[in-house]
Amino acid sequence: MSIIVQKYGGTSVGSIERIQAVADRVIATRDKGNQVVVVVSAMSGETNRLISLANQIDKKLSSREMDVLISTGEQVTIALLTMALQQKGATAKSYTGSQIKMLTDNVHSKARIIDIQCENIKTDLDAGNIIVVAGFQGVDELGNITTLGRGGSDTTAVAMAAALNAKECQIYTDVDGVYTTDPRVEPKARKLDQITFEEMLEMASLGSKVLQIRAVEFAGKYNVPLRVLSSFEEGEGAGTLITTEDDEMEQAVISGIAFNRDEAQLTISGVPDQPGVASEILGPITKANIEIDMIVQNVGEDGTTDFTFTVHRNDYAAAIDLLEATGKKLGAKKVKGNDAIVKISLVGVGMRSHAGIASSMFAALAKEAINILMISTSEIKISVVVDEKYLELGVRALHSEFGLEQKTT
Repeated sequence: MSIIVQKYGGTSVGSIERIQAVADRVIATRDKGNQVVVVVSAMSGETNRLISLANQIDKKLSSREMDVLISTGEQVTIALLTMALQQKGATAKSYTGSQIKMLTDNVHSKARIIDIQCENIKTDLDAGNIIVVAGFQGVDELGNITTLGRGGSDTTAVAMAAALNAKECQIYTDVDGVYTTDPRVEPKARKLDQITFEEMLEMASLGSKVLQIRAVEFAGKYNVPLRVLSSFEEGEGAGTLITTEDDEMEQAVISGIAFNRDEAQLTISGVPDQPGVASEILGPITKANIEIDMIVQNVGEDGTTDFTFTVHRNDYAAAIDLLEATGKKLGAKKVKGNDAIVKISLVGVGMRSHAGIASSMFAALAKEAINILMISTSEIKISVVVDEKYLELGVRALHSEFGLEQKTT
């Protein structure tokens, strides 16, 4: 008998009606001969409500007590879903993170999983129970409640699937799979039947919000097949399977186009071209816990260099203040910034065996008079930075250039 782990997000369990629908879907999966473990998030809006309550008491919040507070959202959901399953005649049992002994480190609000003790769950599954698990939470070695941060329920589900050697981890959400790009930007976007862990990790890191990066990393590390499905569709669609690369399957050159609106660009010009300058420029930025994405350095003939990099748009104001201070120290000619840019990326394992992808990409953008501000490449991706106003035009141009609306065979 195969074990299936299913995860349902906040919108999927956002009301009693939705919880009843989830219960029906879970029972249908069990009735196909599977043992089922269900991981759920808090009901839609509940975590924000709890945070709002805490903010009314104190803006300087204890991270330990915040974890105690916001973990209760998932506890409500597991109890309600278990009751719904029982009311429909199923034998079901709920587990909090501490009851499973989902052991994490002690970093509150962004803890990482160390170990999962599944003996009780295995016993309950063998006894015919459907197991309902609170996502997003665990406990440290001292028994303190911890939470896993953004996307934590996805990570819980993948970790449970790995620990239980599940046949598949099914992530139910409000979309029916992974698309070649965001259908809201390109209506011709096509749902993918299959994508590799490597491609999905790039898509997630580059702005695709279907799955969280940590969950994809975990699945790839432990080779847990992931399937993205919609909890709002009638019947059981195939969704998108995320798995290892199959040598027997012909891979599309480009699997998808990701984009990120949350980019900002900073440039420091006319600094000395000498060892250690890059460290002096980026050191204060990284010490402020500001993540740096793309970096480009241009060396002039006069012994100076221009240094350009990108950060998250939320960090733009802090980063440019730090850069201006560094510029004065180094005697830079100019410091400037631009927080009206976006990053567009082509992703595909097929790039490894196909030449000319970059030139085709640049030609397609040039045809639309879209100027490229920065370029970054890796083995399976090419990213460009362009002005924000060209986002939709650029995505559509590239989607058409690489024939992503057409189903590959």
